[in-house]
Amino acid sequence: MTIITTIEDLRVLARKRVPRMFYDYADAGSWTESTYRANSDDFAKIKFRQRVAVNLVDRTTRSTMVGQEVAMPVALAPTGLTGMQHADGEILAARAAERFGVPFTLSTMSICSIEDVAAHTTKPFWFQLYVMKDREFINRLIDRAKAARCSALVLTLDLQVLGQRHKDIRNGMTAPPKMTLANIVNLMTKPRWCMGILRTPRRGFGNIVGHASDVSDMSSLSAWTSQQFDPALSWADVEWIKQRWGGKLIIKGIMDAEDARLALDSGADALIVSNHGGRQLDGAQSSIGALPAIVDAVGKRIEVHMDGGVRSGQDVIRALALGAKGVYIGRPFLYGLGAMGEQGVTKCLEIIRNELDLTMAFCGLRDVNDVGKQILLPGTF
Repeated sequence: MTIITTIEDLRVLARKRVPRMFYDYADAGSWTESTYRANSDDFAKIKFRQRVAVNLVDRTTRSTMVGQEVAMPVALAPTGLTGMQHADGEILAARAAERFGVPFTLSTMSICSIEDVAAHTTKPFWFQLYVMKDREFINRLIDRAKAARCSALVLTLDLQVLGQRHKDIRNGMTAPPKMTLANIVNLMTKPRWCMGILRTPRRGFGNIVGHASDVSDMSSLSAWTSQQFDPALSWADVEWIKQRWGGKLIIKGIMDAEDARLALDSGADALIVSNHGGRQLDGAQSSIGALPAIVDAVGKRIEVHMDGGVRSGQDVIRALALGAKGVYIGRPFLYGLGAMGEQGVTKCLEIIRNELDLTMAFCGLRDVNDVGKQILLPGTF
């Protein structure tokens, strides 16, 4: 059996087991991918202060995110097409997250539907919403999330227009995918993945197909999707969605201090510092680079989370030290899912928590809620 010790081990295994078009869909950025790379690279520049001869007994990583108790301040980020990394991927990831004690966020663009995930879990999960031009469809999505007892709505604001991802174009990554000779040959080398997909009925966009007007099957989905992301999205729409939802609201896609203040004014419960994993504006600042200024702008008046480039528990604690109350992992859990299914997601979370716990100890702390800038080496952040 392959020995897994890091998120990188899971990534390497996922790349072997997941078809190229779907692996590249998850593991790619827009244009030159400079922001995608910076998201991870900028973490490494931040150094720790190692402390010794400190009582490290009874350490805890337990915390809260938007009032919800969590085993560690980490949530699984919303990721599209998760069910194409592994059959029934959203269900498997949600079950692993529930068992571990961290939030799972289901994407609007998921393969398994809201109802699928609710039927296979016992506790509330979070739902991520894109704002589409079809407001009646959005109304129905919100009602479905309420019916599924979702405990928070994550509203993504940075996908009014789509960034260009060269790998997706080269791979024919459309809905449905183009079955080119190269893609067919590649699929033939992934028998485990193919058998899993053949055994499940969940192969379309479960939240959309059969629910949106004029989208009855996958062949009609691509045209609908390309027309539905709303370039006219405004803060007035955020206010409408908050009132329509009525529960915990988290705003995702904040990279500027002025937008952070607008998110605060909107009445949201939390905001996520995120550049969409480097998949939208290439040349934008890394998420960890943008975090301190946003924390300074809003203080403790709104809960600040961050997303982007996290590949270890050390990255998590760096973000917490710079003011984040919670950290999201997207690609790391997708690597685990693609590599080993539900077991792989659990392994990803175990790696993150172990690295978080040990780094906290080396920095002289016992409680993750005490993490702050005092654990970082001055001049490196």
